[in-house]
Amino acid sequence: MRLFLLTALVGSCCLSLLEANAQTSRWQQAVKYEMDVEMDVEKNQYEGQQNLEYTNNSPDTLHKVFYHLYYNAFQPNSMMDIRSRTIEDPDGRVKDRISKLSPDEIGYLKVNSLKMDGKKLDFEHVGTILEVKLDEPILPNTTVNFEMDFKGQVPLQIRRSGRDNKEGVRYSMSQWYPKMANYDDQGWHANPYIGREFYGIWGDFDVKITIDKSYILGGTGYLQNPDEIGYGYEDKGQKVKQPRGKNLTWHFKAPQVHDFMWAADPKFTHDKILTDNGITIHHLYIKNGKTAENWEKLKEYTPKSMEYLSEHFGQYPYQQFSVIQGGDGGMEYPMSTLITGERTLPSLVGVMIHEMAHSWFQGVLGSNEALYPWMDEGFTTFATNETMANIFSETPSEFPQRGSYAGYERLAKSGKEEPMTTHADHYHSNYAYGSAAYSKGAVFLVQLGYIIGEENRDKGMLNYFNQWKFKHPKTNDVVRVMEKQSGLELDWYKEYWVNSTKTIDYAITSVEEAGKNTQITLQRNGLMPMPVDLVITYQNGSQEMVYLPLVIQRGSKPEEAGMPKRIKTQRWPWTNITTEVVLEKDISDIKSIEIDPSQRMADINRENNKFIIENSTEEIQ
Repeated sequence: MRLFLLTALVGSCCLSLLEANAQTSRWQQAVKYEMDVEMDVEKNQYEGQQNLEYTNNSPDTLHKVFYHLYYNAFQPNSMMDIRSRTIEDPDGRVKDRISKLSPDEIGYLKVNSLKMDGKKLDFEHVGTILEVKLDEPILPNTTVNFEMDFKGQVPLQIRRSGRDNKEGVRYSMSQWYPKMANYDDQGWHANPYIGREFYGIWGDFDVKITIDKSYILGGTGYLQNPDEIGYGYEDKGQKVKQPRGKNLTWHFKAPQVHDFMWAADPKFTHDKILTDNGITIHHLYIKNGKTAENWEKLKEYTPKSMEYLSEHFGQYPYQQFSVIQGGDGGMEYPMSTLITGERTLPSLVGVMIHEMAHSWFQGVLGSNEALYPWMDEGFTTFATNETMANIFSETPSEFPQRGSYAGYERLAKSGKEEPMTTHADHYHSNYAYGSAAYSKGAVFLVQLGYIIGEENRDKGMLNYFNQWKFKHPKTNDVVRVMEKQSGLELDWYKEYWVNSTKTIDYAITSVEEAGKNTQITLQRNGLMPMPVDLVITYQNGSQEMVYLPLVIQRGSKPEEAGMPKRIKTQRWPWTNITTEVVLEKDISDIKSIEIDPSQRMADINRENNKFIIENSTEEIQ
């Protein structure tokens, strides 16, 4: 008896240890940046000191580290330059412009010295990456301190960052400092910068920027010295200290962000709005005949957008957001965005909402954009369309995601589609990348609502944000959230929609009289299986639905509000190319039969989705 109990106890302990090891928690590195930078606005150059506290929370010993030096991309014959001049459809903002930059127009970022815990390190500049070999490794669960001196030159505005953009903004300072590359369970992510996406470590930033006192700044973080700065940052009635000398130092702190952007121009107008939930909205722009009217109207839509996005996708976690004129189009950064400002009102509002929505999917969830760009761009596109439809138009579109479906359909029929598992840098064309990341990524969520029900999808999006904020989720993480919310199995959806380029095409091939019943034959012509909503419209105008879930989804979505009453559920094995549905209805009572009239299923050939019964007066739409 004692031997049996001892054996059982040892076995139980071993099982517990195995379970504990099998369920290791997700870890991520941590950083604390302190930077002091001085900008020379005559030379467009700056010098800086960086103190970086780096915590290795991984189970691995690190023998080297890597920094991103993004500005080095803006030099003739850089990888970005070569890629832009050789890809079949270059970005119109870049093309061959980098190859033509003069020495005072190029960008560069150079590290002059680097120490770890007070000891000098050897390093090598390799394009946009600084390779650093450590004399002493960084052990698991330890913290080290890096001290760095660096200098940079701001490139002429080409892509995202730079000086003197087409609207005359002096400085759009994104990707401007040596940034530690991320190390996660897939190893180092020291990707050269060719103009695509970003992936960073969350941490705290303490940044001091010294610049000519005529300049007005904004961007990431909370201003620490508004009484010295003024320009609308000070509280009403607060006395502003008069700066002495030529320069002024702006001091910002930003907690729990993975990047730091700032913009500066002497002509900026600064408007400040305090929302009902305590978030301060900043607008910085150059007021003139092309901007004044629409930027004034924008102040109505920015708080509304923040409120809508927080309600439907998770509460925005910071206390400020800045919309700043600058850059080369629209680009998201923590607590802020750069957008070109000389736009029509719908364009200005649309770009603002899109970049703000990135604050959820790129800023707070922070998926690796290089590996999963569609989890950022696609989800952001979905959120943008929903927000625009609900706050901008007095007559919202019944299907605000239609543009994303059209974009995906063009891609699927183009012969240029690549799986969404393709690394962002390695798509063969900009078209294939953009359509997959933005359009197909948005359709992923809309179509998911078709599969599990929109109410489940919407609750799942809130769960996704709350469970995975500040944790760098991957594809399977969002799928598992939706499985738990819906109770359905969804791995098949990920494998087909994300991992392949197989398309959806369902058809009604025949409708025949079968005694007093009606027999419908359905066929899957495409390679991707899907559940089917089959809607029957009767001669009297009423409608009913036959629901055909896939066997492999292991369940049914709930009946959806606004959809016809479900009269029959019939499971369809994906191995069966055809299936037959028998209705206990006389064929003479039926007017038409249609697959997915909601058009949420991304069927690339809808011409075979609807069957009109002979002698019916209905015309095919």
